Amino acid sequence: MSSLFRSFLDAPALIARHGLSSLITPDGEVLDIPLSELRNTLRQLPPPLLIHGPATLRLLDLPPEPPPAPWLDLLELFLLVYPARTVPPTARGLALALNLIDPDDTTPLQADVLYEIAQNLLNDLAEQPPQKHATLHLLLPTLRQAGWSWHDIVKNALPPPESGTGANRAKEVDVLKIWDRLPQWEERAPRPPAGSHPVSQQEARRRLSALLGRQAEPRPGQADFASATSYAFTPRDVANTPNIMLAEAGTGTGKTMGYIAPASLWAEKNDSAVWVSTYTRHLQRQIEQELTRLYPDPTKRHEMAVIRKGRENYLCLLNLKDITITLLNRPPQGQHGFIPLVFLTLWAETTEDGDLMGGDLPGWFGDLFQPGLLNMIADRRGECIHSACPHYQSCFIEHGIRRAQHAQFVIANHALVLSQAAWNAMLPQELAPGNLADENGVPTRYVFDEGHHIPDAADSAFSLVFSGLEAADLRRWILGAEGGRSRARGLMRRMEDLMDRLPALKDMLQNLVHATQKGLPRPGWSGRLHEARQARLTPQPSETEPSDEDTPLAPTPKEDGTVILSAVEETPPAQPAEDFLQMLDMHLDARITEIQMQTRGEQGHYARQECDLHPIPGPLREQAEVLLTALQDIVTPLDRIIKHLQEALENQDEDPDTSFQQRLEGTIRSLYRRALSRLQGWISMLRAIMEQPIAQRGLPTYVDFIQREPLPATRLLQEGHDIALNRHWLDPTIPFASALQSTTHGLLITSATLRDRSPDEDGEAGWEKAERRLGTAHFLNPPMRAALMSPFDYAHQTRAYIITDVSREPSIQAQAFQALFEVANGGALGLFTAIHRLKEVHRRIHEKLGMKNIPLYAQHIDAMNNATLVDVFRTEINSCLLGTDAMRDGVDVPGDALRMVVMERTPWPRPDILHRERRRHLSGGRPGDYDDLITRMRLQQAFGRLIRRADDRGVFVILDSRMPSRLLSAFPNGVPIQRLPLSEALKDIDGFLNQ
Repeated sequence: MSSLFRSFLDAPALIARHGLSSLITPDGEVLDIPLSELRNTLRQLPPPLLIHGPATLRLLDLPPEPPPAPWLDLLELFLLVYPARTVPPTARGLALALNLIDPDDTTPLQADVLYEIAQNLLNDLAEQPPQKHATLHLLLPTLRQAGWSWHDIVKNALPPPESGTGANRAKEVDVLKIWDRLPQWEERAPRPPAGSHPVSQQEARRRLSALLGRQAEPRPGQADFASATSYAFTPRDVANTPNIMLAEAGTGTGKTMGYIAPASLWAEKNDSAVWVSTYTRHLQRQIEQELTRLYPDPTKRHEMAVIRKGRENYLCLLNLKDITITLLNRPPQGQHGFIPLVFLTLWAETTEDGDLMGGDLPGWFGDLFQPGLLNMIADRRGECIHSACPHYQSCFIEHGIRRAQHAQFVIANHALVLSQAAWNAMLPQELAPGNLADENGVPTRYVFDEGHHIPDAADSAFSLVFSGLEAADLRRWILGAEGGRSRARGLMRRMEDLMDRLPALKDMLQNLVHATQKGLPRPGWSGRLHEARQARLTPQPSETEPSDEDTPLAPTPKEDGTVILSAVEETPPAQPAEDFLQMLDMHLDARITEIQMQTRGEQGHYARQECDLHPIPGPLREQAEVLLTALQDIVTPLDRIIKHLQEALENQDEDPDTSFQQRLEGTIRSLYRRALSRLQGWISMLRAIMEQPIAQRGLPTYVDFIQREPLPATRLLQEGHDIALNRHWLDPTIPFASALQSTTHGLLITSATLRDRSPDEDGEAGWEKAERRLGTAHFLNPPMRAALMSPFDYAHQTRAYIITDVSREPSIQAQAFQALFEVANGGALGLFTAIHRLKEVHRRIHEKLGMKNIPLYAQHIDAMNNATLVDVFRTEINSCLLGTDAMRDGVDVPGDALRMVVMERTPWPRPDILHRERRRHLSGGRPGDYDDLITRMRLQQAFGRLIRRADDRGVFVILDSRMPSRLLSAFPNGVPIQRLPLSEALKDIDGFLNQ
């Protein structure tokens, strides 16, 4: 499989699928061939023209090919022609993107369409601007040397280079140096504080009408929603009392445009930004697209609406440069890594914002080339050196920060918003002046879309974890790489420029390094933790059997004449963090049951196990004291460094060095956020556990517990685990309210599912429960409320079934999923409460469904991010998709592509320690009601995936005969609900969907 062809017409074409694959041989023979025959046939043919080579190999159950790929992958050609355009990685997805087929035509495509796709892409390539052609001519020699299979075809498709513009090695290298060509941002005058002009209800309605236009689909309640939410954009009357609006808008209300209308007016009137926060990345992009109505000009929209995520989501130019230089220094046979690098170069010149995760870089990019590449070129280790970076003014992250400072809409996610709010709230006044507040600014107006996720997001944002991975990560951040092939840069290296200007820093940093080496886990900690546990659990030899411990240590003479015990010389010094982790491990083994100890994970690793921290045995408390001292020894030099930098910042001249000032500010923020705040959190947690908890009157503030989990496969190839001490707020919305109430003036929380639909409560009780759950009860000013019903006719558009005769035995469950997906002829979303059950069902049915032309995709199996999986599902009308929580809450697939939702069982909350404590203390004395509330909310979200438009039709199925009737109120009023055996339900579903 090594031949290359001058023309793609000489190559066979392949669309592999379960059932009959479509293959066109080099001599033009068209074959519909089963997979079992296809594998042998392909061995006799040249490398084919296909789509998504790695996925094709997995489908054929063939081992992965080492790079460079020998086949002609149309996704690579698409990347070359349209480097910053996403497309579903299927034949239908590419054909639709190139307008080659009718969107309403759902006939399975045959392999001949691949030639048409290739020809169209090559034609589009030939018509692109001369500057793009010149760039490609410079890159083609690099691609040829790297072994790119498309090289000859693309070269022939391009117009010949202009005379005098031929490629040479220097030009090839220069064209890869994207960091030297990107536009640079320039400083702008600071934005004045936001004004306080209100938005009236009438203004909000008029703005909405103007945005929608006369041709818009009428949505009852949308104008009412817009006018009600304008309350969040009125000025507050008292300090620390933001105006809060809780707005529940049923599916189909049009809530996004409903809040954009008053928000855009407020932003214009007051020259400030409204921060819109979502729970999922996919919705961030969706909201940005909705803003096209407000900003039809793409250039203006780019400036006025800015998506913000954490730094780890963006391309880091310094990392890209490091990887490029490394590849340039390799011998020619090791340069296949240039193929994805060339595509990243073309993408970086075209992308809007450098967002690697969920932006305009296709979600299948990593799987197509090198899965770990995107992690390598993003700043996943928090090593940004800010203004000391030579590419600081070209940095995509810094571009986004500065655009956000002058935008009208900043579209963020709950995690970023809450971490930013927490940072602004915790920053000590004596540490830094106002200019060290979060680099993203201090917003005064928020919209929390997907607001029902606020408790979960706050729980993640405000919890504390001390674990082997967390402690080792901090050690790596401070010390850098300690052997191996890591490119991690330590503080000494990252702060070299500051040490040149502030020489006293050197000794402080050396003290920090020394304390970190002594206090935090050394490389290899996970292996030692695993070995120690294995030794504890392994029966010890009897006293009559000799052991290594009984063997006396032999003295070993040294060259200088001294004598030592050799074992003493090899014994590493005491390590407080590792010793504490081992004590946690011992404590957990002592507390959990024998059944828990024998439970294994899916890959043979330890399953997740946990136990209460209290009561604490004496040895664990003593080791906590030792670790506490070690952590304080790290904090002491770290605190001195921060104060020294702060003094340098405050002592700037009247005409300060702006670059040096920015460098100081960025370094202080990094030191505080990445190290000092984490260490202080660990210290406060350790101090709290030094004493037995005093009997409390009222609610406890925190829940402390120990947890053991398997190490991620990427961290350790052999068996191993991590152990963690966790501290969670019992009610995480308390710090949520505390962090936001002082700086926020207006807060809108909206979702289709703010309230529980309990059958025993009236509207007032439902709102009060929602306010407690969302944390608005902790604000001084009580919220306003609004509820808009969904305009959909659920009685006629939907059916719901509870299947009464399907057991939980895996083979029976799989048969039920298969039968349901077949009766719907695809267009089905399967939702699971456990990943291993999802994988088991997929394993049993994906081939059988494929034989009937129903492709099956699955989260945690297909190597694509969730947004790409949803795009594929939406595009492949008769496909099915399996997923877990993220698919339950984040899928928006209107139309016929989603006509069935199947849940494998009732989505009860996980019965862990954290849930136990919250149901005990936050349920108002009715723990069962607390469980029911969470479950009904999940059912509401799952059902909400089904109907997205007025002409949608669909069925909801749950394969759990034990689902109690009290949970059925989660479904919208009017939904016909039946408890039926599977066979009867299948007949009813067939009649409903196909009438």
